[in-house]
Amino acid sequence: METMEGFESLVVRRADGVVFATLNRPATRNALGTEMLDELNRVFSMIEDDASVRALALRGASGMFCAGGNIGGFREILQAEDAGQDPIAARNRKFGAFMERFVALPVPVLAVVEGAAMGGGMGLACAADIVLATEDARFSLSETTLGVIAAQIAPAVAARLGAAATRRLGLSGERISGAPALRIGLVDDLAPDGAALDALQADWLSRIGRCAPNANRAFKLLTRRCGQEPNAGLLDDAARMFARCLRDEGGEGTLAFREKRAPAWRVQFDAASVRAAHGVPPSSSAHLA
Repeated sequence: METMEGFESLVVRRADGVVFATLNRPATRNALGTEMLDELNRVFSMIEDDASVRALALRGASGMFCAGGNIGGFREILQAEDAGQDPIAARNRKFGAFMERFVALPVPVLAVVEGAAMGGGMGLACAADIVLATEDARFSLSETTLGVIAAQIAPAVAARLGAAATRRLGLSGERISGAPALRIGLVDDLAPDGAALDALQADWLSRIGRCAPNANRAFKLLTRRCGQEPNAGLLDDAARMFARCLRDEGGEGTLAFREKRAPAWRVQFDAASVRAAHGVPPSSSAHLA
């Protein structure tokens, strides 16, 4: 396991092609401040530029996923000088660009939720491909309770939950726990507690580890285009993508199937390795905002 250096708001490790990013600002309940967003963008660049990365697992330190935007920064925005455009709108749209990049990551993304996923934290979860949570995790589109709106995360939330459920949550500020979140499709799988969540995350990463990395990247790209383009042109491209996959990893995959063995790309994880990957070093766990 390799620990990536130079991060203050995150703990970033890599093992068997999976990048484990742990939000580590316990004093702010892992709120999405400027520094954390900058560091997450660095992680995104690492994933985009390295074809050997096969998945991203995003989790929060200290039993807390993410409390959303950094409320303490709102006053700074309000006091910013006008540089020819609305500084509040510009700052908010910058977060939207971050969300667009997150959604477009080429690898499978797991959001592993303990504690609260509020506002922007819920947006992060909705932008992931697979969401795992403890039964007592709490989700909320809490922006309207502060007099603002879930502006830049709304597309990701609506894409995952549908417009009706998104409106219900956003117009009420309702907090839902793991079981209701599972019922509406916000969460894909539940664990009773944090220890069981380690095992559940290991199981899902092992499932992803059964799949060919390049094929997963191609399939994620294809599914992002579904519903956005006419089927005829999309299916033409899909056929070409299938051919490239068969000439690439497909040879090893079909041979492994005939020989009744695991393909060369297969990796497996266990609860202990996941716990170690997300574990926050003592010197970092007390890091304050």
